[in-house]
Parts: sequence; C-alpha cells; structure tokens
Amino acid sequence: MADQKNYITPEGYARLKEEFEQLYKVERPKVVTDVSWAASNGDRSENGDYIYGKKRLRQIDSRLRFLMKRMDIAVIVDPNTQQDLEKIFFGAWVELYALERESEHHYRIVGQDELDPTKGYISWISPLARALLGKQPGDVVRVQAPAGEESYEVVDVSYHSPLED
Repeated sequence: MADQKNYITPEGYARLKEEFEQLYKVERPKVVTDVSWAASNGDRSENGDYIYGKKRLRQIDSRLRFLMKRMDIAVIVDPNTQQDLEKIFFGAWVELYALERESEHHYRIVGQDELDPTKGYISWISPLARALLGKQPGDVVRVQAPAGEESYEVVDVSYHSPLED
C-alpha cells in the first residue's frame, strides 16, 4: 500500500489541501487555545472541557497525518490534458447503458479520496472503473456485482471540468 500511487484530479487535490489548511490553521489552534484554558482551571481528571479538547486534538492530528500522507503520494492527473478523447481513462465522464436493467447511468472515474456516489464519482480501482478503462463508445463490459454479473454498453465518454455541469 505504501508504494501505491494516489491518483487524483486537480479538484480532488485542492479539496484535500483545503481540508488540511482548515484543520491546521483554524480548527487546531482553536482547540489548543481551548485546552490551554481548560488546563488552567485546575483538576484535569474531571474537567470535561480539557478531556474533550484533548480527544478532539488527537482526532485533528490523526486526520492531518492522514491528509499529509495522501497528498505526499498524490499523482495529480488533469483530465483536460487527455489526448485520446474517445477512450475511457482517469477523470472521464462516462455514460453507460445497463443492458440487464435497461437503464442509463452516469459516472466519473476519480481517485479514492474523491468518491461521491451522489455525484456518480467512482474510484478508478472499483471493479466497474477497471472494466471501463481503455474502452470507448459501443464497447460492452461485464462486471461482477454483488447481485451477479452485469453488462454495460458504453454510450458516451467526455472530459470536462465539474464546473461545467
């Protein structure tokens, strides 16, 4: 896992960095101030503000370490630089037709830190994304899902910024 690259879109990296900055520059200093104040109130063993503050500080520090590790191994892949626009690669927006269910689905292949099922963002390491990589409109892919094998026809592939939605 340490050797694994963290492929991520520029927008996804910006969100990680924004969360890191918010925690490091805003939340952590506030909690440190609160803990210092609570510690000055005397007996720490029954001081709820102190106990909660220390716990929150550990949570923030843990999240900061996680975010640093993810950003350190990040490989930013800008979908706007994609050359072969007919094929599915990282960052692609894909329109699929589920053959068994006779329904359309829209997905974007993104990094693990960018998952958002409500937006149709799926990880590049998911079985569906792995089956789609390198495919183009007209291709049919079969994916083993929890409910059994499903087949999808690739209807369309595009590369655009989420801001264009």
